[in-house]
Amino acid sequence: MSKGKTAYVCSNCGQESAKWIGKCPACGQWNTFKEIKIESDSSRSTATSIAAQAGHALRNNRVQRLRDISSHDDPRIDMHDEELNRVLGGGLVPGSIVLLGGEPGIGKSTLSLQTALNMPEKRILYVSGEESAHQLKMRAERIPHKDIDNFLILCENSLEHIFEHIKEEKPELVIIDSIQTIATDEVESSAGSIAQVRECASSLLRFAKTSGVPVILIGHITKEGTLAGPKILEHIVDTVVQFEGDQHYMYRILRSIKNRFGSTSELGIYEMQQTGLRQVSNPSELLLTQDHEGLSGIAISSAIEGVRPFLVETQALVSSAAYGTPQRSATGFDQRRLNMLLAVLEKRVGFKLMQKDVFINIAGGLRVTDLAMDLSVIAAILSSNVDTPIESGWCMAGEVGLSGEVRPVNRIEQRIAEAEKLGFSHMIIPKYNMQGINPKKYKIELHPVRKVEEALRALFG
Repeated sequence: MSKGKTAYVCSNCGQESAKWIGKCPACGQWNTFKEIKIESDSSRSTATSIAAQAGHALRNNRVQRLRDISSHDDPRIDMHDEELNRVLGGGLVPGSIVLLGGEPGIGKSTLSLQTALNMPEKRILYVSGEESAHQLKMRAERIPHKDIDNFLILCENSLEHIFEHIKEEKPELVIIDSIQTIATDEVESSAGSIAQVRECASSLLRFAKTSGVPVILIGHITKEGTLAGPKILEHIVDTVVQFEGDQHYMYRILRSIKNRFGSTSELGIYEMQQTGLRQVSNPSELLLTQDHEGLSGIAISSAIEGVRPFLVETQALVSSAAYGTPQRSATGFDQRRLNMLLAVLEKRVGFKLMQKDVFINIAGGLRVTDLAMDLSVIAAILSSNVDTPIESGWCMAGEVGLSGEVRPVNRIEQRIAEAEKLGFSHMIIPKYNMQGINPKKYKIELHPVRKVEEALRALFG
């Protein structure tokens, strides 16, 4: 092994320095600089030479005028998964590198394996650094698929050996599970360290860009919910996709955080089953309890996550504080926003909840960040407080301000259409959103409100 130079890199933002610094000048964090070994020239050309030896046409880099560059996009690779195609922006771009992150056990490997098994027309190399071939075989047997000859499995942790097998097999798609388990001999630190993750990801990026073969990297996340490894890992990849969900529930959300080839507002929803992940094309029907008539503390909200509208059930429980200090708990909803809404009810509406325990739950285990949930949260809290159920057929959407006003929300027509499609007969919306809307074209009856009191009066009389 040739002796290389060393440098120091900030693990938070990727800032480089020739010497160790206590405080990062770029992000201001303390004690984040880690020593890494700078790769040698031979290591830098490894990915390019492998791409050439594997028979892939290397892309020529030359100076071009902007007007001479074609704006025609390369044909995307169909992943045979409508949810995944939507999140990626229409499919996988040739030569791109995608980073898939998520908590342990959430289903990252299952999603990757299931997607690969459903692409029989592509020659795919699945590199696993965490599981044995026998474990992958057992997992694949649970997923319905046809017998395919182009799906190759490699259990390897050495980056150099992985490139050797890529040269022999000439795959059309490479999946690495996971990037934190891969190590190269050019770096002396152990697998998973900042230097190893940085160098392995950079080598795979050069291979993808020079050969045109797309690469999917599976990455771990830290306890804070961020992707493990240096921040530069997110900078060098083309797309960062997060797989989210609660292990105690069956639903999973695929969310795009960064996408150079499409929108980051798209969302994919899956249902975890014994036979793998099932695509959920209409999440509203699954997220709504079929029978909650006569039950207090339940309100239906027309929410939007990404660009997809769906109706979600908000549950609330209000009871007397048993231990003196009232509890405030929210599952799937922002705790600080709940405290704000309770203060609005106390100050603007006149409901005394100071000595009451308040619990909020978004049904289905989803975490919804749409501000239009405010109105349904308040309605569910008051329904539970007075123990009076909200009539069936009612749903709502609206953001609540600090003065008790109901503020307008975006994409109101999509929300109304989704509620009408699922058979709701009444919907409360902000009064400002009525501008430009023709109520006669909807079968659902719209109730525009300007303040929270008007919404509560329409619900409870």
